[in-house]
Amino acid sequence: MIRHSSNTSESWKNLPWKKFRKDLFRLQKRVFKAVQAGNKRKARSLQRLILKSKAARFLAIRQVTQLNAGKKTAGIDGVKSLDFTGRFDLETILKESAGNWHHQGLREIPIPKKDGTTRMLKIPT
Repeated sequence: MIRHSSNTSESWKNLPWKKFRKDLFRLQKRVFKAVQAGNKRKARSLQRLILKSKAARFLAIRQVTQLNAGKKTAGIDGVKSLDFTGRFDLETILKESAGNWHHQGLREIPIPKKDGTTRMLKIPT
């Protein structure tokens, strides 16, 4: 377990971020090479490996909760921002659901057009 100190904020700050970026980039390069070679099965298995990767999870959480411009905007769960313990809790939730993840589908909103018909705007949720 990564939480080895009593001070969670120090544990979060002392994570090996440079190593995480390097590991994730290496996996992404492998996916790119597999796609370029036309090996779809290998690319798909590497994508699953990225989904289960600890580096990808921590970097995704850091990107969304610390680096993005909308980091203080509430998500669909209504939570505005996460503290350090919340980030570690989110990582454990993502770790448990990494194997059985499915996208939620697209939310469809009808948009009226000038001629009176409507077109569907599909938004990822």
